[in-house]
Amino acid sequence: MSVQTSRRPHSPAPGSSGRVPPVIPTQPGPGGRGPGGGGKKKRTKRKDPLWAKLTLVFGAMLMVTSGVAIVGSKAVIGQATSNIAQRNLLGDAGKTDAEGGASLEGPIDMLLLGVDARARWAADDVRSDTIIILHIPASHDQAYLISIPRDTEAHIPPSEKAGWKGGTDKINAAFQVGARNGGGWEGGAQMMAKTIKGMTGISFDGAAIINFGGFKNVIDAIGTVRICVTEEVSSLHMSMVDGKPMWNADAKKTGKAMKPVTYKKGCQEMEGWQALDYSRQRKTLRNGDYDRQQNQQQLIKAMAKKASQNGTLSNPLKLNALIKAAGKAFVLDTGGTSIEDFIFTMKGVTGNDLVALRTNGGTFNGNGNNREALNQLSMDMFQAVKDDKLAEFVVNNPSVLSTRK
Repeated sequence: MSVQTSRRPHSPAPGSSGRVPPVIPTQPGPGGRGPGGGGKKKRTKRKDPLWAKLTLVFGAMLMVTSGVAIVGSKAVIGQATSNIAQRNLLGDAGKTDAEGGASLEGPIDMLLLGVDARARWAADDVRSDTIIILHIPASHDQAYLISIPRDTEAHIPPSEKAGWKGGTDKINAAFQVGARNGGGWEGGAQMMAKTIKGMTGISFDGAAIINFGGFKNVIDAIGTVRICVTEEVSSLHMSMVDGKPMWNADAKKTGKAMKPVTYKKGCQEMEGWQALDYSRQRKTLRNGDYDRQQNQQQLIKAMAKKASQNGTLSNPLKLNALIKAAGKAFVLDTGGTSIEDFIFTMKGVTGNDLVALRTNGGTFNGNGNNREALNQLSMDMFQAVKDDKLAEFVVNNPSVLSTRK
């Protein structure tokens, strides 16, 4: 099947009007400062794709249930979203006209890529360790999050620009390959999307690169989030110095006593720095990256619920502050549609309708190369996404449901 790539707008040159170039965000510290058959029809570029900006800002396209309030503050939203960078993140992996294109009448599939960018890291040397597919069925009454393990062995297609002849590697390396030789985050996302499409068959309506460091500001804008810790874990990244959280590298420079940050079992309200740090932990968790995947999905759900419960969506000032904070955390790509169309399409979906799913039963599934491989049940789940039969699949295979609250 050929791919009609003209459906996606070309990347603007820095300084051009209407779009903001994707500047790599620095890593904020706990106090907010760093470092720490395709269709032939050509689609025209629609103006102000606000629905995508809003939905991804709120964690996973689930925050627009207060439609009237959002429409009423459209001018405020338009100003606030002007600093969110938009780029062509999908390339050949975007849906063709034959697959539904930019229409919201059918299922909606988004690729969410999390990077943990640090100020000292080069733009072409960043991997995406968080890989999430967000699926909304054509019924638009449910939404699903599926994480792909970072160590999954995958075929990464060749790229002349990257100097890559093609081959197998951990899937998180696809982003780094595409980012080489000036490809940057845009090239990295395109290579990741192409790799995932080749592995699962899923084409995408849009994508987002999420700088998890920027999530702190988003959480701070809504206050705190309720996270349920399933196993006690001590942070490998942060310590308390004089009662204040600090990155370990900065804490060591003080020469003072360092007390490890520990997250006890049980449900608790977490500030932005705590939720972000907890969602980063992997090496000391019982099931490693699989547990981290569920913790990150839990964080997205918690953000969605909090924003819909604390009046953020009906308060123009709170909404404006939230979207401004999110502007530092996201780079987006959408086919584009109007916010009115999106609200009426998605008004039946709420934060409680976000279902987190897990691959490989939530535990390791190694292959002969000492890398992760998706088992047959996981591949069947991705086929169900492609066929828009995921709800039926989950009912018949409840083991794919996340164990997090």
